[in-house]
Amino acid sequence: MKVREYFILISVVSVVLIVGIATVWPPVLWWFILIGPLIVMGIFDIVQKDHAIRRNFPLLGRFRYMLESIRPEIQQYFVETDTEGRPLNRILRSLVYRRAKGLTDTEPFGTQMDLYHSGYEWMEHSMYAKNNPKEIGEFPRLKIGGKDCLQPYSSSLLNISAMSFGSLSDRAILAMNKGARMGNFAHNTGEGGISEYHLRHGGDLIWQIGTGYFGCRNDDGTFNDETFRENATRPEVKMIEIKLSQGAKPGHGGILPAIKNTEEIAKVRHIKPGIAVHSPPSHSAFADPIQFMYFIKKLRDLSDGKPVGFKLCLGRKQEFMDFCEAMIYTEIQPDFITVDGGEGGTGASPVEFSNTMGMPLREGLIFVHDTLVGFGLRKDIKVIVAGKIITGFHIARAIALGADGCNSARAMMLAVGCIQALQCNMNTCPTGVATQNKSLTRGLVVEDKAVRVKNFQQATVHSLLELVAAAGLNTPNELDRSHISKRVGMYNIQTYDEIYPYMQEGSLLEIDTIPDNYKRYFQLTRIMK
Repeated sequence: MKVREYFILISVVSVVLIVGIATVWPPVLWWFILIGPLIVMGIFDIVQKDHAIRRNFPLLGRFRYMLESIRPEIQQYFVETDTEGRPLNRILRSLVYRRAKGLTDTEPFGTQMDLYHSGYEWMEHSMYAKNNPKEIGEFPRLKIGGKDCLQPYSSSLLNISAMSFGSLSDRAILAMNKGARMGNFAHNTGEGGISEYHLRHGGDLIWQIGTGYFGCRNDDGTFNDETFRENATRPEVKMIEIKLSQGAKPGHGGILPAIKNTEEIAKVRHIKPGIAVHSPPSHSAFADPIQFMYFIKKLRDLSDGKPVGFKLCLGRKQEFMDFCEAMIYTEIQPDFITVDGGEGGTGASPVEFSNTMGMPLREGLIFVHDTLVGFGLRKDIKVIVAGKIITGFHIARAIALGADGCNSARAMMLAVGCIQALQCNMNTCPTGVATQNKSLTRGLVVEDKAVRVKNFQQATVHSLLELVAAAGLNTPNELDRSHISKRVGMYNIQTYDEIYPYMQEGSLLEIDTIPDNYKRYFQLTRIMK
């Protein structure tokens, strides 16, 4: 006899017994308050056709789905070790929380990392270390703005990466922007446009323009010069970033679920509310590298000379080289390039895109830096990176590999209260960070979380400076690939300059000096000096 038959038998016997006993003791009928719903639920399980487990195991089968629903919490809190969690392990999450709260960020009893595991990286210190910069006046700044920029921006080495109002709640945006204002660093708006929450506290903004042109679009989704200029000339907007692709879903376009597309968000984005909004995978304002350079110039002119750059997750290397040649041909250059890694995060991404599309950050950064150097363009263009930038070492490694500065998204989310519940795409974020549910967003206290954002950013930059001092260097920009070592096997260690030799300045401008690993990208139709 199967569970289904046992359930039917027990249900019939229970009903008969209760009715029989009720003939001599009527109060027993109250038992139906408990037993009745269970029988109804069991019968529904038997007759429903969606779940075979519930049909074969009425009532008992429900426990399977209940346990499955809380599996992420069980895994995170009771099963995973401090080094195993994904996307960010507990060590990294705890570090962000402690720094955001101003607590001690030291670790007892030594590292939990496996130092002999292939892929382990470390920074080489110097016997002639500098004084530890525990008390420092102003943090180092990065000047962004090329020869055609009329309003260069003095940027922090660590800023808030692109996250839109819509993917994040109004209070999360307020907390991040206020924290940015307090800590004197920048807040990237994401492609969702500039909302009142980005402006209320006056923090520096990097306005991101995506393929949907939210905040500067016509009704048909094309670019609108007038609305762009209206927003770009705001005093809060310090830079403009054209998003070509992002690490979590390169070539896919953005997704705003209908449940998150409220009246307020629709007004900011110039779209209709209550519908799912998919940004196109590519831009309609330009169709080739030459047109792209002129579009950059157009945005710089419309913004009265503010820095204009673009963000991409590297895909086909040939296409980035085409950009470089277009810069030479048109004599138009972006002021900065943001390189996003395939490990980048997002509120919602198709699994195949998130897991298997886009070049990881380190390889993407190295190629972009080296290619710019090879074309003689690197000195005029700043390179920013994003993709799991959490600690001072992550910043140091990025700078050593070729970056000038870094952006961080998920660390800033953790700083405002995110617990990595992995519900960003469901509008059910329990901490009120990645949801538009007003009942949940009320739990996020802006004044408290803003201080935590500032604390985390400053403590992390401070940790970078401590690493730089330990390496015997005076400033972060003295870092190079020789300062980072990587275990590439049990008995084999290499520095990054051995793994990725430096590109010779201008070597891609002459056929005779093109490195062998670049020759296959050059064709007869390419522009050569």
